[in-house]
Amino acid sequence: MDKRPLGNTGLSVTPICEGTSPLGNFPAQYGYEVGEKQAVDTILRILEGPLNFIDTSNNYFDAERRIGIALRERGGLPEDFVLATKVDPEHGSTDLSGTRARASVQESLERLGLDHLQLVFIHDPELHDFDQATGPGGVVEAMVAMQQEGLIDHIGVAGGPIDLMLRYVELGVFQAVVSHNRYTLVDQSARPLIDATDNRGMAFINGAPYGGGMLVKGPDEHPNYCYSPASEATKDRVRQMQDACRQYDVPLAAAALQFSLREPAIASTIVGMSTPERLNQTLALAEAHIPDELWSVLDDLARVGRHGIEEHSSQTLS
Repeated sequence: MDKRPLGNTGLSVTPICEGTSPLGNFPAQYGYEVGEKQAVDTILRILEGPLNFIDTSNNYFDAERRIGIALRERGGLPEDFVLATKVDPEHGSTDLSGTRARASVQESLERLGLDHLQLVFIHDPELHDFDQATGPGGVVEAMVAMQQEGLIDHIGVAGGPIDLMLRYVELGVFQAVVSHNRYTLVDQSARPLIDATDNRGMAFINGAPYGGGMLVKGPDEHPNYCYSPASEATKDRVRQMQDACRQYDVPLAAAALQFSLREPAIASTIVGMSTPERLNQTLALAEAHIPDELWSVLDDLARVGRHGIEEHSSQTLS
């Protein structure tokens, strides 16, 4: 799989990134259990290729520890791989101070079995006060310091609300951004953020191209978008997309994934894969032929969402 520059970091990543939130075993969100062996086998399959990018987080329950097990079995992170994680409060806490950010990084290093981290994001900044986060003793100050100390190579921010994400971009200290659920067939409200990061030479990474499942199963089977009930207008629009895809014998999920992959300003798209088999399935979706006639229909339907939709949630990235 061809690689794309990860902004101005000097790193290159595959257009698809393995998202490990399901691998931490979070049945309350995903509706299914993921055992340790299944999670480790999935990571080992990813490490075999053809992807070279894994995204995780301190608060994805058991995900980092399980990745660490796979890395030890594999003999370490392959030379050309990029592993990103995120700083988070402790479970049950809202503290994301600079002190907590340092503790979060140390926990990640221990679980993953690494001596430094390539890329670390501030996670869900919408859950924290901007002035405190960017002020003395705040998480931004700590992240910059850890980068200067060589503990972290590159830093970024991963969150939801576009206006807030733009405020963090304008600080001029980050190299990468993760946005979720806001550049899909349903909602393209991340466009200003994509343009802002592109203009600054930053990496834009797109999470949740399926909107949490609706753009895989359709609105009748999965009526939520971004973890919340979708409006009837949104569900009707996705039904029209689903019908158009059926006419051309194209899976809706293939269109949803490729909608993100074909945007040149997106360095990589995060897809949660919770079994080894899901890798081949995802690659097949990425390679499915979608005729221009279908894209014309889908683009017209998608364009309605260029300013966003109302069903957004502050829950964490899937």
